[in-house]
Amino acid sequence: MKIGIPKEIKVQEARVGLTPAGALSLVSAGHQVCIQKNAGLLSGFDDKEYQKEGCKILSKIEDIYNFAEMIVKVKEPIDQEYKLIKPNQLIFTFFHFASSKKLTEAMIASNSVCLAYETVEENDKLPLLIPMSEVAGRMATQEGAKYLGKPYGGFGILLGGVTGVRPANVMIIGGGVAGTEAALMAAGLGANVSIFDNNLERLRDLDKMMPDNVTPIFSNQLNIELEIRRSHLIIGTVLIPGSKTPKLINKKMLSKMMQGTVLVDVAIDQGGCFESSEPTTHANPIIIKEGIIHYAVTNMPGAMPNTSTIALTNSTLSYIIELASKGWKKACRENSSLAKGLNIINGKVVYKEVAETFDLDFTEVESLI
Repeated sequence: MKIGIPKEIKVQEARVGLTPAGALSLVSAGHQVCIQKNAGLLSGFDDKEYQKEGCKILSKIEDIYNFAEMIVKVKEPIDQEYKLIKPNQLIFTFFHFASSKKLTEAMIASNSVCLAYETVEENDKLPLLIPMSEVAGRMATQEGAKYLGKPYGGFGILLGGVTGVRPANVMIIGGGVAGTEAALMAAGLGANVSIFDNNLERLRDLDKMMPDNVTPIFSNQLNIELEIRRSHLIIGTVLIPGSKTPKLINKKMLSKMMQGTVLVDVAIDQGGCFESSEPTTHANPIIIKEGIIHYAVTNMPGAMPNTSTIALTNSTLSYIIELASKGWKKACRENSSLAKGLNIINGKVVYKEVAETFDLDFTEVESLI
């Protein structure tokens, strides 16, 4: 199969869809790989490394889309890419359709095949989302600690405190991968951490694995409202695959928080779990509303592209090889995990939550593969 790796053009996105090691595996399996010039540079991989592994380098993004039967990316296509996507072309990337009607409509109109990393599901887990959730969760604590500094408008509290001084209170909503990583990072820095989830079994697991300065708490409206009053850093990591994230902290709650509290909305890719969140970028990462700092960068792992690109390729490569070797239809027929990644096929929405989000017609994926 002909596989194209375009350079990411979303603002401040430095990751690339495939490492040289991943490219070698594909070339060794008999596939052709083309990568756009300097696509891997910001992730620490120059063109010579890709050429050494058998890749062809093309200068223009248009050339990549014209060449490829399958496009492997990191982030969703943006406006400039919509017209480049061809009918029947397989696009394998993070889409997060529920957060953008414009993107959804553009991909329907393209008649392409959209296979989303974030909805590939195996054994009730999201294997292609996990590595980026690990990065984003750890970054959430790191960035939150930074913006608690007074120069940014923060409360002015050191996350772990010092001798004789209480540490900061960190509240994490969502006990999945990102929330767990955020909690471990905050705990490691010495903060007093509360992690919320509405799954009792998950809370039991967290209770066993977390250090003594982390308290798992059942997530309900009352408990959340009580905790936000004493928290200096609040991290939201809630995810419902394929759907918009519920707003667990509304705008009215901002007035109940301490001035200089920092909100980090890791769920912003799916619409965010704080009602007052607005998507931000690495260039301008924060917005202050009612004295509360909001950090809601839509591609957090893009700031750590070397780690993120390697971690992502480690997870996606086996699926890319399967799709390339079998073709997407056969691969999805034989692998139900991959089939769950299909969101749009030739203009038809085949992921129920996306169809429901925008009140679109839904087609069963089995009828198209």
